[in-house]
Amino acid sequence: MGGALRAWQFWALASAAFAALTAILAKLGVAGVHSDFATFVRTVVILFVTAGIMAVSGGWQAPSSVSGRTYLFLVLSGAATGASWLCYFRALRLGDAARVAPLDKLSVVLVALFGVLLLGERLSAWNWLGVALIAAGAVLVAWRG
Repeated sequence: MGGALRAWQFWALASAAFAALTAILAKLGVAGVHSDFATFVRTVVILFVTAGIMAVSGGWQAPSSVSGRTYLFLVLSGAATGASWLCYFRALRLGDAARVAPLDKLSVVLVALFGVLLLGERLSAWNWLGVALIAAGAVLVAWRG
């Protein structure tokens, strides 16, 4: 198990499992409250949980040890995350979790495209086929047919 905890695949699958729980729990949580307030509560919880994890794991580092460029991209990433969560909770308030979550996962397709266009990453023909299948699958699951 120790080796599995060091593998990116383990953490990616754990992320997927928690993301699935997030969709179901958030759908239940937005009932009766404004979606922006629900996002705020979620954000506060994440702040405290992350602080606790850093305290236990020793993950804290001196803020002065981080470059300005790193802070810029982390702040921009945080802003994008906040915008994503606000949109996601609004979508969950309005739609079915089983249809909202697959469209949200079109982010996988966009990450592949942005990775190639902005980061110079390369994908094989098989990778592109997978990206296309993810896109098609997301649309088919979200489609009310």
